[in-house]
Amino acid sequence: MKHILTLAAVLLAAAHALTAQQPLLPAAAASSQPLPPWSAGHNDPASDHGYAFPVGDIDNIPDLHGNPADAQLVLFIGGNQFFVLPQLIARFEQLHPELRGHIFYETLPPGILRQQIAHNNTLTLGNFTLRVTPDVYEAGARVLDAMQSAHQVDAVTRYATNDLAIMIPAANPKGIHSLADLARPDLRLSMPNPAWEGVARQIAATLRNAGGDPLYQSVYVAKVASGQTRLTQIHHRQTPMRILAGQADAGVTWSSEVAFQQKIGNPITAVAIPAAQNVTAIYAAGVLRNAPHRAAAEAWVRFLQSPDAQAAYRSFGFRPYVAAAEVAH
Repeated sequence: MKHILTLAAVLLAAAHALTAQQPLLPAAAASSQPLPPWSAGHNDPASDHGYAFPVGDIDNIPDLHGNPADAQLVLFIGGNQFFVLPQLIARFEQLHPELRGHIFYETLPPGILRQQIAHNNTLTLGNFTLRVTPDVYEAGARVLDAMQSAHQVDAVTRYATNDLAIMIPAANPKGIHSLADLARPDLRLSMPNPAWEGVARQIAATLRNAGGDPLYQSVYVAKVASGQTRLTQIHHRQTPMRILAGQADAGVTWSSEVAFQQKIGNPITAVAIPAAQNVTAIYAAGVLRNAPHRAAAEAWVRFLQSPDAQAAYRSFGFRPYVAAAEVAH
């Protein structure tokens, strides 16, 4: 396994696509965390952290976690689950102490992770190039089912569900109350890019449920053209960052992402989307056919349905997967 790590890689940080040459964030409340990685180191499962070199908002690569060099389990996980992983990893390592300090995981958008797999398991961010072979891939069930049909993963395991919400500043200064409000010309939106963020497909369906194609066209076509909607590369980082920076008034995200921002003290809240308009995501996992660490990978996938893992997901607003509910939906 080849790893090319340069000091310049560290300097890409959140500045690479996350801030897009935007002005510095305004002063935030003492208890808030306006910049990633939002984890105080808890998302790094490596046993040896070496020399820590923190440089404010330019030294972190927030969706790469741990040390790939000696990893005995490599997880590629859709990014909006990143905040659940510290609890999951801690409990899994208790059950499998031989893996403690030897788990590496990525929490980039699912489409980016698939591109990485397709490009010889290699990813370049700025001046940082990483090649690491994943054992497990986690994303939406529809994607995992397609990968199973293509013989890329083994049996698919469904383990959690989630709904959409409108993320806004805690004080709701713009008076946003529904999806229909997102068409207002005075609102600046931060929305996932359909090119590689799977949530954009569910958001499109939700917008059409609420206001037909005119609402979708307003949010994702007209306002993109005018600059009032800015598309994201990594929505689970960029949308809250833009709202906290005063660069966006709202963005549609998973409700669990709002719950996480509130847990870490950031002044963010949500406008609920009615069930009749909302779309439920089903999260699934599969062991990749060429997984180097198959036994550990199979143990991880089984663990996702355990009471401990389910409790961790529930703490951020995810719900357990129920097969009958999927059929009904």
